[in-house]
Order: sequence, then C-alpha cells, then structure tokens
Amino acid sequence: MAKLHLIKLSVGSESIITQADWQAARLGEAGTLRHVTRMWPRREAELLEGGSIFWVIKGMVQSCQRILRLDEVIGEDGIRRCGIMLDPVLYHTHPQPRRPFQGWRYLEPAAAPEIGAPYEKGRETLPPELQAQLAALGVL
Repeated sequence: MAKLHLIKLSVGSESIITQADWQAARLGEAGTLRHVTRMWPRREAELLEGGSIFWVIKGMVQSCQRILRLDEVIGEDGIRRCGIMLDPVLYHTHPQPRRPFQGWRYLEPAAAPEIGAPYEKGRETLPPELQAQLAALGVL
C-alpha cells in the first residue's frame, strides 16, 4: 500500500506562527492534537502508511503534520465525524501556491511540497508575506 497525504485550508491562520499558537492552545491532556472533519477518508489505510496533512495558509502550502490515526467522533447532533489525530510537531514546507477549496483533498506524495525543519517559536526566518511573494516569483 502506498503512502497518501491530505491537504486542507488552515482557516483563520495568518501564518505558520498563528497556526502554531492556535494549535498549542488546543493541545489535549496527553499532548494530543485532533482536527475534526465531517467526512471520513475512504483511503484511510493509505493515509495511515505515514501520511501527513499539508496546511494551506493564505493561498500557500506552508506547513504540515504527520497523521497518527483516525478516531470516530460523534457530535452533539449524533452525526459521526472523523477525528484526525495529528503529531503536534508542525513542519515548515517549501511554499506552494494553492487555490481555495472546501473540505480536504487527497495529495499524492509526488505532488506534495518538500518538508523542511520543524517550526520553532521565535526562530522564524522570513516574514510569511515575504516568503509567499518570493515563492510566487519562483525564488523559493
């Protein structure tokens, strides 16, 4: 079975900095991080072969996290949802432009941007706006 990734918009994030802050505020008791989505991935086995979720922030893929497992979550409305359990370590990615979309999409490994160093608070290199502009020009 081949590895597969997901790609999703990080709604409300201005940069990897604000995404990391938002996620840090929502860490569970054991340092767990869960993102709940309405649809359950049909290609679950491929995602669990080492897949990641790549986050689109302000029209650019800027970060990713490893997918650890998928948990069933029943909402207050009784509807079954998918809890994507994520490794709390957030990685920088090579910026890659993406148009807006709803929900999540599958991302084949060959189309995924290169994964960089783990994000470390206070160790940002370039401002996100400059990084996006340089990537759009093909410099990054």
